[in-house]
Amino acid sequence: MRKWLPLVAVCLGNFMLLLDVTVVNVALPDVAADLDTGFGSLQWVVDGYTLVLAALVLAAGSVADVFGHRRSYLAGLGAFALSSLASAWAPTVGALVAARAVQGAGGAAMLATSFALLNTSYAARDRGIAYGVWGAVSGGASAVGPIVGGLLTDAGSWRWVFLVNLPVSVLAVVLTALTIPRGSGRGRLADLDLPGVVTFSAAAAALTAGLIAADEHGWSAPGSRWPLVAAPLLLIAFVVVERRSPRPLLDLSLLRRAPFVGVMAGAMLLTFAAFGTYPYLSLWLQSVAGLSAVQAGSATVPLSATAFVVALGAGRYLQRLGSGTVIGCGMLLVGAGGLVNAALVHGGAGWASMVPGFVVTGIGAGLATPTLGAAAAGSVPIERAGMAAGALNTMRQLGLTFGIAVLGGVFASRVTDVLSGRGVADPAGVGRAVSGGQARQVLDTLPESARSAVEAAVRAAAVDGVQATFAVCGVAGLVAGVLVLALHRPRPSASAAVADVAEEPSAA
Repeated sequence: MRKWLPLVAVCLGNFMLLLDVTVVNVALPDVAADLDTGFGSLQWVVDGYTLVLAALVLAAGSVADVFGHRRSYLAGLGAFALSSLASAWAPTVGALVAARAVQGAGGAAMLATSFALLNTSYAARDRGIAYGVWGAVSGGASAVGPIVGGLLTDAGSWRWVFLVNLPVSVLAVVLTALTIPRGSGRGRLADLDLPGVVTFSAAAAALTAGLIAADEHGWSAPGSRWPLVAAPLLLIAFVVVERRSPRPLLDLSLLRRAPFVGVMAGAMLLTFAAFGTYPYLSLWLQSVAGLSAVQAGSATVPLSATAFVVALGAGRYLQRLGSGTVIGCGMLLVGAGGLVNAALVHGGAGWASMVPGFVVTGIGAGLATPTLGAAAAGSVPIERAGMAAGALNTMRQLGLTFGIAVLGGVFASRVTDVLSGRGVADPAGVGRAVSGGQARQVLDTLPESARSAVEAAVRAAAVDGVQATFAVCGVAGLVAGVLVLALHRPRPSASAAVADVAEEPSAA
């Protein structure tokens, strides 16, 4: 059993960092009430983590090459634990967002070193088993995140969502220190593409900040306009830096490979389309529909459970179809699931109306998710496989980051439009309260004579807002499916070519 302790150490860290992507969603209404915050700040509570995680995972791999993967993993665990404690004690939403950003940096160090640690700890058949367990734990973390968040929030408070990381982090540190051998760095600090890290991170942060500010203050506000202007300029600067760098963060020549572009687009739009609605589902189900945190977290179980079962059982039967076909068809199913939910979630709909669409989305995600890694590695030369894996993780997290920001605007705009159409006084103010998880507080301030009419309008507005997010996710999934199928055309594998040659004499 001792030989599997390094796997346990790596899986514990991976479980925590992926759990914290979704675990916070069901706690958002409680965060809003406790810290007296609004819609934009709630978006940053989620995006502050995923944005930093996405922006730094490529750079974290380069840093780990310099200082050693074991040392970098331990540093990531330490930063993650301390920032989890800071998140639990955060007195203001600004402090919470800052702590979540540090969590993202720690998570990036853990994610970037996981495979390297497994490679040094296992070989041959054991390595394949370790990869399989690591993948299953990754899927399980995303699946149980909303439920764990609901249980901790209902049993204690939203702060326990972060405190639970502390004992797990301590155990992971002890196991890593005792069971994973020390390693020395193989690179030089001068090899780190620091200008690339800065320009890429700044471009992603500016775009996210502009989208979130536009959700809360409108597109013409200076806080929205200037970040959105800066984002493409920073992206151009990143391209210029990468073209001149001797060791670029991302080899831009890979973007000339259509299969690579297709896989990256599929990875980004998969997390956007399948999981971007989660925060707004929690706001609707808890603050408007009156469900508990556990009930709201359980509403997404059909999606995650279906994805887990499909990913676990279907892989061996899909190898002959080609990774592009599998990912493309999976994305089409993710899009179809979003459109099914958009058709069923209306009027007096509740969580049960989302089950059919979530099952379809789960099938698609279960097909596409485990295939993306192999497709990314197979779409580039072997010496660029590590860079492709890092880019894949980056695109996944950016898809979720941008999805939350974009869908937040869709949700808030639709809520305000419905409230205005129903004659609610101050529809913008009530809309901000609904989007910020404070619908119940607004209703409690109204006189009894007006409360029932406003409550009916609020319920209709929230349902329509969620319906609109599902519609956007559905379209994004379909677009991704078409892109992947068009860009990632299947090519004969080496094994298939050998089989063809072997069969030629008998066929003749």
